[in-house]
Amino acid sequence: MRRKAAVAGSFYPGTLQELRRMLGRMVDLEAPKTKALAVVSPHAGFVYSGPVAGAVFSSVNIPETVLILAPSHRPMRSLFALMKEGEWETPLGTVPIASGLAEAILNSSNLVEEDAAAHALEHSLEVQLPFIQYLKARFSLVPINISHLASYRDLEKLGEGIAAGILTLNEDVLIVASTDMSHYVSRAEAERKDFLAIRKILDLDPRGLFDIVGSEDISMCGHQPVTAGLIAARKLGAKKAELVKYATSGDRTGDDREVVGYAGIRIL
Repeated sequence: MRRKAAVAGSFYPGTLQELRRMLGRMVDLEAPKTKALAVVSPHAGFVYSGPVAGAVFSSVNIPETVLILAPSHRPMRSLFALMKEGEWETPLGTVPIASGLAEAILNSSNLVEEDAAAHALEHSLEVQLPFIQYLKARFSLVPINISHLASYRDLEKLGEGIAAGILTLNEDVLIVASTDMSHYVSRAEAERKDFLAIRKILDLDPRGLFDIVGSEDISMCGHQPVTAGLIAARKLGAKKAELVKYATSGDRTGDDREVVGYAGIRIL
């Protein structure tokens, strides 16, 4: 099964040449890199969030297997939807599914279901791939979409299942948690609220992140993927997290009255 690019030509350029040119302005091939267990990366149109995504992916060594946790912006049948077989396509080429790790996660968490249909139109996972492809010629992928209905306990089970699956295979895996931060508020409000959430991530505090998004009404669309990613990273031995870059859409538009926030964070 091939999952065709759904948002090439809208969220990012639809041709190989244009996409490589744009990525070349956002990715730093010479940046110092470190081994990371996970990263947090935004998923808006590349003209807005691309510099943040480019900075965070440029700052880490990318292993041969990448697991991406992404929020579903559409209703889906499963709580956690995984593609176990096939490949994903972008203008930069195809990425095969890491079926061994996918199977290990399915065996480790009874909440994760095989559900390719949930991935058909969702952009939040797809837009991570070109950055990784630009930096790593060959890698394999485990894609998981997360329903907005997932509770903290559900996410805890997911994170634990992901960690168990990775430990079963005993190989390096980079976990990518896809999220934008505050949506359509002033820059001042976005920065205030976003850094409440960012602080919880930097503290490696998944419960604190999940709770503060609710209590402070932070419109962070991927807090559930980040929560699950933090839980998995902690199980895998994470010791610290670092903010690589923060920006808002106002940096591109010049309008700070109504912005979307973007954070790039690495978890080591």
